[in-house]
Amino acid sequence: MAKKSEEDGIYKIVEIVGTSKLSWEDAAKKAVETASKTLRDLRVAEIIKLDMKVVDGKVVAYRARVSLSFKYKN
Repeated sequence: MAKKSEEDGIYKIVEIVGTSKLSWEDAAKKAVETASKTLRDLRVAEIIKLDMKVVDGKVVAYRARVSLSFKYKN
């Protein structure tokens, strides 16, 4: 019997936003790490948008919008 490819399957895509006072990279990393606590079998994380929160002319937070895909279990 032929073995199923790891690529076979159905995937769900969700968008989440991570924030950080340090950097966009830290914001994206926090988003993925937090999502991985409740979403299983994460496959791909893609940065969709980067922006900053500005207060009184100063950057106070970095935000990363991340698209995550995970595989549905059969």
